[in-house]
Amino acid sequence: MKLAIVENLDLDDIKVFSKVDLRTYQICVPALFKSVNLNAYASLACFLDNVPRSYLHHIQELDLCTRRDNISTSQLTTRAQTETVVSLLLACPCLTKLALRMSGSLDMSVISSFACLPKLKQLMVVNCAPEEQLPLSERLVVSIAATIPALEQLSLDNISRSQMHAPDLRGVYPIVPLVFGDDDIPDHPLLGSELSLPSLLRIPTLRKLIIRDTHLGDPQWSTTAVACRLEALDLGGCCHETEEFNQVCTERIMAAVGPTVDEFSLATAVSAAVFAKPSATPLRRLRKLHITPFFPLDSVVDTMSNLAGSPIETLSMQCFEDDVVDACSALQDFLNVRAERGNQFYEKLARIDVSVTPNDELSSPTTDAEERTEATKRLQDFCKNLSLASAVGVVASDPALRTARIPASNSISDDEKLMTFCDQRLDLSQ
Repeated sequence: MKLAIVENLDLDDIKVFSKVDLRTYQICVPALFKSVNLNAYASLACFLDNVPRSYLHHIQELDLCTRRDNISTSQLTTRAQTETVVSLLLACPCLTKLALRMSGSLDMSVISSFACLPKLKQLMVVNCAPEEQLPLSERLVVSIAATIPALEQLSLDNISRSQMHAPDLRGVYPIVPLVFGDDDIPDHPLLGSELSLPSLLRIPTLRKLIIRDTHLGDPQWSTTAVACRLEALDLGGCCHETEEFNQVCTERIMAAVGPTVDEFSLATAVSAAVFAKPSATPLRRLRKLHITPFFPLDSVVDTMSNLAGSPIETLSMQCFEDDVVDACSALQDFLNVRAERGNQFYEKLARIDVSVTPNDELSSPTTDAEERTEATKRLQDFCKNLSLASAVGVVASDPALRTARIPASNSISDDEKLMTFCDQRLDLSQ
């Protein structure tokens, strides 16, 4: 009966229910430790010191940050920090989803621990530190990803190029931060010494790839033999390069993996005319197109025209509050073009959605609510006249839109609350 109760409770209620008695607590342990969030190295150390090792095999989802934010951890060596992370990973064989937020790089000894995670399917790696001060090497990240036996979804944010794979970027303008001294990372059994970002396409199990705030200028994106069947692709630009450069990089990667991609998230304009030809476009299976808040709104019509060769069924656009009016106007301009060109132009299109992300907490929208409401109503009426489904809604701030240097946190992440949680466990187990 208690097991049935636990299955129908949310996490907060499970925590309360677990305090009934020791046996009830033991029943609640799998649910309590299914998802764990540790937002600093101090939290990680506290967690390992207070939680029984046997509990860790219940962890399926782990959000881990290695940020050192107090005096007691600031003097730790990278090797010591890495050993602690490895200790936790090796104790979590049932892990299916991992968010690893590094404050700079870990020691390369962390790579081998990922081979011991047979159920891990989703990995997110974020460098939470300024890239110019504490870069995170593409060689380390690619080697980690290729070591995971069943990796399906990979998300990378603020990863730095290695001078070993990008000698052309050294000493030229614009200055792109490079990693030096990572040539000691050993060859990988699958990838050999080619541990550059394009080698990710050689991971056969990979199905979804997200890369943001990372330099994508490696020409090998167009020459690497693709061994995976990517179904979803999400590419962001590099802040050190121009919009035109990021556009070229995006088009190059789209052309390389396009034949299998069903869903694509776009942050830059697309100009290559080949994407507009159904007989030639590499995006023959693209059904869902998502436009991010950083996309240049004045390029919506041209980009959509240049992607007309794909059987797109759903178009979604995410924008900030300040951009709602312009975003709706841009989509209406596109729909005008569609109406003018006839049924052959985007004949599969069935739905257009707009999601609005609130501005930063410190800023207010420059357009009033009434103006934004009128803009969205005009768009929805236009869609209705064209027999298109449409929805406009406000969404919570997307963590991906926040700076990668500010790690997420929740109730169990705070050091003090974590200590209280661990103390309660110790009291119940006596």
